[in-house]
Amino acid sequence: MKIIHVIGAGPAGLMAAERLAGSGVRVIVHEAMPSVSRKLLMAGRGGLNLTHSEPIEGFLSRYGEASPVVARWIERFSPTRLIGWVEGLGQATFTGSSGRVFPKAMKASPLLRAWLNRLADLGVEVRTRSRWTGRRDGGWVFMTPTGEVVEQADAVVLALGGASWPRLGSDGSWAQTLCEAGVEVADFRPSNVGFDVTWSEVLVERFAGEPLKTIALSHGGQSVRGDLMLTRYGLEGGAVYALSAALRDAIARDGSAELVVDLRPDLSIEALAARLTKPRGKDSVTNWLRKAGGLSPAAVGLLREIPGQIPEGADKLARRIKAVRLSLTGVQGLERAISSAGGVRFDQVTDNLMLKVLSGVFVAGEMLDWEAPTGGYLLQASFASGVVAADGVLDWLGAPGQGAALP
Repeated sequence: MKIIHVIGAGPAGLMAAERLAGSGVRVIVHEAMPSVSRKLLMAGRGGLNLTHSEPIEGFLSRYGEASPVVARWIERFSPTRLIGWVEGLGQATFTGSSGRVFPKAMKASPLLRAWLNRLADLGVEVRTRSRWTGRRDGGWVFMTPTGEVVEQADAVVLALGGASWPRLGSDGSWAQTLCEAGVEVADFRPSNVGFDVTWSEVLVERFAGEPLKTIALSHGGQSVRGDLMLTRYGLEGGAVYALSAALRDAIARDGSAELVVDLRPDLSIEALAARLTKPRGKDSVTNWLRKAGGLSPAAVGLLREIPGQIPEGADKLARRIKAVRLSLTGVQGLERAISSAGGVRFDQVTDNLMLKVLSGVFVAGEMLDWEAPTGGYLLQASFASGVVAADGVLDWLGAPGQGAALP
């Protein structure tokens, strides 16, 4: 029986392991941490957004420059197939008002337990505290609690993650090992990450940790709706994450980036101005803007951050509310990022994700150089890449003259 080692027990690695084991090969999964899928469990604290229900053309556009490649993965394992797979594990799903798809349990642990039970039934062996350290004399070297172990394999799937949330296990340390083997790896960059803004002491003291609900953000011709969180350092949240790649690159290029916040995207300037003609009376400015403009205290606090007084006149005030211009001066680091860009370049792998310089070694998940916003796009592509890598292994093993021990 062929033996396949899968290194990394996140969504991509476990999906590859399931697909391989279901085809009758022996699968051993290695995980450096004491438990598996720690980032998946962390993501589940926010509801575990599995995928998204938007039409496929819009869906694929979320992957930016990587869209042509990721499209091939998702063709193999689509959102519909992912939902069917989840429900096949006994975990019902639902689609929220935003189009995002969640398990009804709204957390990752029930799904992960059911998945690990299925893998056990398929004969998959999962070894935790087994850290890959490199290759030697044709074998794969792991550091374990009992010491160094050298394993032979007929093929290997690397699914070691990117470089975000390193405390959960994906620290990107594998990059040096692959570079030494001749694989070109793009530098890691934070993605789905917060940005620095120089706030006043008043805003930090009164509104850090407060959300801005149902706003719209614009930058460089892109516009997204969603929620935002004011933080002591600046901004974070789903809406800014959707623009994080463009904002990050603008800051790297220009030193700063302008972000335009529309605090009332559901109203036109004219409709908002009409509401703001209501006399203030004895109300404070904050109360008046809450009643007439529908602004939260945090939104009013954001308005006050713009140099100069809140403008007089309904039309000017409406225009300010619809276009609060913020200067983003920096990007939070990889340790605070939800995901990362960078990794193994696509020109280093074949269409079935085998490394061109290491025959029989396949790569899946965030190790590859792609990025996507939160909203289900990250998990969908990670799962799908695991399917592609596993199918690549099976194709490679079945090819004439293939399947020998790796060099």
